[in-house]
Amino acid sequence: MIPVTSEDGARLPEGEDLLALDRQVCFALSVAARNVVAVYRPVLEPLGLTHPQYLVMLALWEHRRLAAKDLARLLQLDPGTLTPLLKRLEAADLVRRDRDPDDQRTLALTLTEKGLALRAQAERIPGGVVARLGMPVEDLVALQAALTEVIAASQRALASGDPAA
Repeated sequence: MIPVTSEDGARLPEGEDLLALDRQVCFALSVAARNVVAVYRPVLEPLGLTHPQYLVMLALWEHRRLAAKDLARLLQLDPGTLTPLLKRLEAADLVRRDRDPDDQRTLALTLTEKGLALRAQAERIPGGVVARLGMPVEDLVALQAALTEVIAASQRALASGDPAA
């Protein structure tokens, strides 16, 4: 087998099947994402939110008012994916979508009173999820930091335009 090295010159283990499913970062991330979202589901259900809607609400609770394009950038979602989420949140009277008075081309998003009030209930979600996962908070904080690095690295690779990067 030909030795494989990483970008930083570190040697990857010889004699191991580099294409084994359980060695793939993409597989681990995919399964972890599905499972963690499933852990959130029953915690979010009493609030009437799906996981993607919860992410929208988190962004709006943090920023209070956002342009739709800024929300799409923050959540790293295509605007076409975001529109149905926003319509459902608006129908639930959690979010208001209005044209920005300063720029009619911009869709401005704000929380309704009901959306603002929901934040108090949502404050229990992180603790509930940590309890359901049964992992030390320190491990979850380290995981979030590592995933943030993976996100940044993948964005750099995508921005380079080099398919081999």
